[in-house]
Formats: sequence, C-alpha cells, structure tokens
Amino acid sequence: MATNSEVLEAVVSKAKTWLSEVYDEATRNAVKHMLEQEDKTELIDSFYRDLEFGTGGLRGIMGAGSNRMNIYTVGAATQGLSNYLKKEFATLEQIKVAIGYDCRNNSRLFAEKSAEIFAANGIKVYLFEDLRPTPELSFAIRELGCQSGIILTASHNPKEYNGYKAYWEDGSQIVGPHDVNIIQEVQQVNAEDIKFEGDKELIEILGEEMDNKFIEQVKTVSLAPEIIEKYKDLKIVYTPIHGTGVKLIPQALRAFGFENIINVPEQDVVSGDFPTVVSPNPEEPAAMEMAMKKGYEVDADVVMASDPDADRIGVAVKNDKGEFFIINGNQTALLFIYYLVTRMKEKGALEGNEFIVKTIVSTEKIAEIAQKNGIEFFDVYTGFKYIAEVIRENEGTKKYIGGGEESFGFMPADFVRDKDAVSSCALMAEITAWAKDQGKTLFELLKDIYLEYGYSKEKMKYIVRPGKTGADEIQQMMVDFRTNPPKSLGGGLMKTVKDYADLTERNLLSGESKKIDQKITSNVLQFFTEDGTKISVRPSGTEPKIKFYFEVTGQLNSREEFDTVELLAEEKIDAIMQQLNL
Repeated sequence: MATNSEVLEAVVSKAKTWLSEVYDEATRNAVKHMLEQEDKTELIDSFYRDLEFGTGGLRGIMGAGSNRMNIYTVGAATQGLSNYLKKEFATLEQIKVAIGYDCRNNSRLFAEKSAEIFAANGIKVYLFEDLRPTPELSFAIRELGCQSGIILTASHNPKEYNGYKAYWEDGSQIVGPHDVNIIQEVQQVNAEDIKFEGDKELIEILGEEMDNKFIEQVKTVSLAPEIIEKYKDLKIVYTPIHGTGVKLIPQALRAFGFENIINVPEQDVVSGDFPTVVSPNPEEPAAMEMAMKKGYEVDADVVMASDPDADRIGVAVKNDKGEFFIINGNQTALLFIYYLVTRMKEKGALEGNEFIVKTIVSTEKIAEIAQKNGIEFFDVYTGFKYIAEVIRENEGTKKYIGGGEESFGFMPADFVRDKDAVSSCALMAEITAWAKDQGKTLFELLKDIYLEYGYSKEKMKYIVRPGKTGADEIQQMMVDFRTNPPKSLGGGLMKTVKDYADLTERNLLSGESKKIDQKITSNVLQFFTEDGTKISVRPSGTEPKIKFYFEVTGQLNSREEFDTVELLAEEKIDAIMQQLNL
C-alpha cells in the first residue's frame, strides 16, 4: 500500500499536468490554487483517481481535477465513448447518439460540449432542446435507432454533484463487456485528444414531437382506464423538486385521465441549486415536506415526488391517523408488483410467459408474489442496467411485467430500459384509484398485501466516508465482514452467507457451499438467518458510502395488528444495528 507521501507525490505530479495550455485559464487557476494550499486534502480528493463508470455511470463533485466533473473529464468520457462506438459500429454508414440533461448547474454546458465532441467524431447527435427526464432519453435512443446515448445528471445527489450516464442501443445503461471496454478507451484519452469542435450540421434538436411519442407509450401502461374515469378527480399532489419532471409527469397523469393534479409552486421552479431542499432526494422526508404540507391542505389521496432527473419516485400516503408518511422503496415496488400481477389476473392477461425482476438488496416479498402466482422471477445486482439486461436476454420469448429496487426506482414497461418516474407516477395514481374503488387507502392496500404474503420491514443505513481515506476505510469494513461474519443477528442463528465477490453461497449450519447464479462478481455480502432476517452490505458505486440493507419478517394476522408488528420489527432492526456497531 502506498504511503501518504507517495500518494501526495503522485497527486502533485498529476495535478501539474493540468497547468498546461491544453486546459482553459479557469481550470489552470483552480489547480494552481489547490497546489499552493498548505492543506492538500482538496488536491488529493480532486486528483487521487480518475472518475470511472459505476452502477450509475460517471458521477462526482463539480470542479477542477481528474476526480471531478468538468468539461475535461466529461470530454474524455465522450471522446472515449466516441472511439469505442466507431470501433463497435464500424460498418454503419452513420452512428447516432441521443443526449439529454437535467436541471443541475453545468448540465446544459456538459451536454452541449458532448454534442460537439460526438459531432467532431462524425457521429450524428440528437440533443434535447431543454431539460428532459432520464426515462425519455432511454426511450428516444430506441425510438431513433441510436447506437448510444448519454444524459447529464447526478440523479438525487446534492447540488455539488453532476454526472454522466451512458446508454447502449437498447436504451439501457451500459453493462459488460462494453462498460469495461469504454473505460479502457477513456483512460487512453488525454486532454489534447479531445475533439471539442464539431460539425454543427450533425446536431439535431429534439423537442415536443418526441415528448408526445413518449407520452403515448406511457399511456399503454394503464390497466384500469374505466376506474380512472370514475376517480378522475382524485386529489394528486406532485412535486418535481426543481427537476425535469415538472412538465412531463403532470402531462402523463392527464394522459391517463386524471384531472386534479395539485402542484407545489415553489418546487416547480427549475434550479440546480435546489433552493427549497438540502438534498433533492425523495427518499428523505425533508425533500417531500412541502408536498406533504400541501397534501394536508387539500386532503390529498396521494402525494408524489420525482428526483431531479425524474427516474425515482417518492410516494407519501396517509396512515390510520390521517398523517402522511413516505413509504419506503421496497413498499413502493411491492405495491407496483402486486397491482400489476393482480390486475393482469383480473383481466385474464397472464399467458404464462411473464417474468418479474428485482435487485438482490430489495425485499424478498417481491419474489414471493412472483413464486405464489407461478411467475418467473429474476434477482439481479443493484442498477437498472441489470434489469434491462434480463429483458434483452428474454426479448421476443417472455413478457416483462415489471421490475424495481429498494432505492425508489421502478420500471413498469420495457419501452424504457431504466428507472421511470414518469410512467411510475401515473401508474401509482391508478393504483390509488383502484384501491379507492375497493374502499381502501394505499396504506390499507399495503397492509392487505402483508396479510396475503407475509409481513416484512426494511431499513437502509449508510455510512459516508469521503475521499481517499474514506475509500480505504470502506474497503477495510468489507474485509472485516468477510473474515469475521456474525454468528447470529437479532436473536436469529446465522444460516447462509452469500458473497458476490467470489459468487459463493455458504450454508453455515450444514457446511455446504454452492455457486451463485450471476455472470459477474460484485462487492456485496448478504447474511440470512434462520428466522428470515436478511442483511446486505455493499459499498455504493456512485457515492462515498457503504450501505447496509436490513429486512426482518413477521406475522400479521389482521390490519389492526400492524402497528404492534411494525414496532417489534423496528426494535429488532435497531438491535441488529447496535450489534453491528452502526
């Protein structure tokens, strides 16, 4: 392992290369300032590594440096991607890409620079005229027959961040082997290799026509138009939290047939500074506080939010006391899957070739719904690119019902190959109407799902460790869990350990070991106890975090027992967290 002085020496040497005339004056001045500072923390964090594609593509804090989002790291990614596309699609007369961007500071700049770089490499570019949701970018790639696409977004990260998601010709984020190959191409690109000035004739602007095509497809997700007609005045509060959902999600809701969409004017303001929130993440109660307040004012049936690039959906429902609370991502996915399966059965639409997908850290209740209804089920790594990969492999032979993950993402149809809050918001409103038609609230519907399929409680805890020292600390934590797994958790004896780093599943009680059915390895550990508790541990692929996912099960015999069962589950999770020193 390199010493601190060796790391600093390498960082300084790397940073000095950014003082050349290849870089613009603002960048050179910023690097010079970091080099002159006595405290070298910022310099090290900015240069100790190059940004790489993770589960969410390229993502980082904006600023000067190889580990920062700027026109040079974005430019290198685009030049590397261009080089790879020209190799992969050498026989095509014209390679095409689509580019989208969100509300973040510099997103439009990075998008325009990328468009020019693609064009300079002879690649046809379809650039959205203004900010657009990520799912529409995925749709546009397929609709226009593109070979690739990118969107400039850092999803739900704080305002200091920006990011770059790269897509393949099926509208999915890039998976292996292309992801590794593109990284290799990017690593070979020096600043002087980036072709910043392209043929503007190769850049075509996308606008309302693509929006309308997308919304027409979103309408096909609806399974209950006659119920919507009965409850078209359902009170729906929606906030885009300053992001790209501001136009298309209300449009999608109206296209479904809903007429009473209530907005939060302060959060309809498009801004990369996210002025009304600390973090534009619908998972966090503070981000949905204004929308829930509006929900109380109008006595809303449901409150919904999307993150800045409108791929994640947050849903707040009323409990038995009339208080709004945010259901977690597992519960959101559970509602979607339960509704889609149940409604398709009601309509006689299940033909026997359907399948459902979830990520390995998400609730096992989704798997139980699939299994009890005789529907094929797939478990994949975190990231919708893996859900999209399953769809691609089964295209033409099997029918995709839906797929989701615990981090507030769901994909209810395969015309988009990524998380889709546009379709999901419209579908969640439909589920609310469907429940109301049965005399239920969404909360009561959720409890009824637990009554039918068994109760579970999920919680996620993350630890933030920024910079080089943080990355080392997270790595050591994973080593410690591998070498010393807990013997029991929450009073339940440890039964199974799954280590996706070597794809080994070990039964600690029998001593048996078998291979996990995944194509590639991943730095994820999972622990399962005899009493149904599941704990997953994984470092984030996009942020300086290590994440812990908890799921405990329980027995719910009636709606009235819910609060008691919920409290016992929370106490169990708290005890496990204490046991793990979290």
